[in-house]
Amino acid sequence: MYLKVHRAPDGSTVVAVCDRELLDRKLRHGDIELHVSEFFYGNTPADEGDVARAIQDGDNINLIGEHAVAVAAGLGLVERSGCLFIEGIPHAQIVKV
Repeated sequence: MYLKVHRAPDGSTVVAVCDRELLDRKLRHGDIELHVSEFFYGNTPADEGDVARAIQDGDNINLIGEHAVAVAAGLGLVERSGCLFIEGIPHAQIVKV
């Protein structure tokens, strides 16, 4: 997986995680197009532990891919059935309030 943490001036964070094979792909489903860009998802390799820590600490989490979503599901933060599927690939967003 690749992981990037975006930090806002107010101290909040957006955690972006994608499965490695999805980086730089454009996924489409109807009117929805999602570019899994290096700018947003980064190019820093991360294992499940790295991703789990980032997800737990993040305020807004954006996940794309089977592995990325599985980490969040393992933490009880998302259910696969609640994901949006784009070209059969699960995409989830978590916002902590």
